[in-house]
Amino acid sequence: MPPIYILDALRTPRGKARAGGGLSAIKPVEMVAKLLQAIEKRNDFPVSAIEDILLGCVTQVGDQGGNVARTAALIADWGATTPGLMINRFCTSGLDAAVLSAAKISSGINDMVLAGGVESMSRVPMLSDRGAYYADPDIAARAPFLPLGIAADLVASLDGISRADADAYAALTQARAAHARSAGYFTKSLIAMENPETGALFAADEVIREAVTPESLAALEPSFAGLGADGCDAIALSRFPSLDRINHIHTAGNSPAMADGASVLLMAGENAVKEHGLKPRARVRAMANTSVDAVLMLTGGIEASKLALKRAGMTVDDIDLAEFNEAFAAVTIKFMRDMGLAEDRVNVNGGAIALGHAMGATGTSLIGTVLDELERRDLSTGLVAISGGAGVGTAMIIERV
Repeated sequence: MPPIYILDALRTPRGKARAGGGLSAIKPVEMVAKLLQAIEKRNDFPVSAIEDILLGCVTQVGDQGGNVARTAALIADWGATTPGLMINRFCTSGLDAAVLSAAKISSGINDMVLAGGVESMSRVPMLSDRGAYYADPDIAARAPFLPLGIAADLVASLDGISRADADAYAALTQARAAHARSAGYFTKSLIAMENPETGALFAADEVIREAVTPESLAALEPSFAGLGADGCDAIALSRFPSLDRINHIHTAGNSPAMADGASVLLMAGENAVKEHGLKPRARVRAMANTSVDAVLMLTGGIEASKLALKRAGMTVDDIDLAEFNEAFAAVTIKFMRDMGLAEDRVNVNGGAIALGHAMGATGTSLIGTVLDELERRDLSTGLVAISGGAGVGTAMIIERV
């Protein structure tokens, strides 16, 4: 694979996905346009050199309908020459935008591409697209699909992950995120957003709950036991008959928080780097997509990580830091166990349980997060992986230049 470089990475702060959240008054197109303008300001080359914009977005209706990527380019005053493409592969969408951008550069289709994602879950709630996979009973039964929380509880049941394990991990990720925010670890890549109604600047992640402890989390009721009793447990148990019950361990405290946000990643090939005299921050070592059992679902990112390592000719010992999207605590614990990664190398500045999961934006946010931390610690190699609905999984390995 020819060199594929990462030049810059920016994101909005993550806002609470509800009315009054820090980004709820800002349209998704405006969030992306502000990031495009910030990329232009921070990098010395003509924006006409960016030949395409690929954005992940899971719920592409309403404010997120149409082609947000192309619309944002127009709003950012990037002229007539920059097209745009929207991608939906459930929660892996933003990371897949980066993978597809790298593939376009590698193939020679483009020399420079902007990859990213956006999700305003306060304005466009999850599932409001009324997709057939859950809204059509016939399709849902034949696929079959399960609610994500049931799949997470299934992972916990199969792997013997307890409620105490999940709560301890959730408290750790909250503490890490709170420390990273207060220490300014995120500021290098954060672009403040202005509230159009009040003029106030939203400049820091607001979802983090620094007061969380394992004891406070233990008081929360399981979130998905009711769905399980309504028939979802029976579907899971029919697929995995070795289990006699589903242990419902996930709550609002050890599940990913829903968030609003956007992120972008500037990627280029060697020709563009030389032509514009650019200084890359990292290069892409390997990429992988895969899928697993649609009922078990949330282990796709683990299998994609293994495949990416194989393609790179690397072992897990070659990875300095990993960002694995916290699609529920048990899934992240399984990732660490299966990959043989110590806790002090994974999500070291917190993850989606604390920071929030703005679905389409998470992938490129995680690339920026791991790159910033590799630079801060003077380390070399990072793995980013995400599991998504229906079993999909995506991974990318990057190496500092």
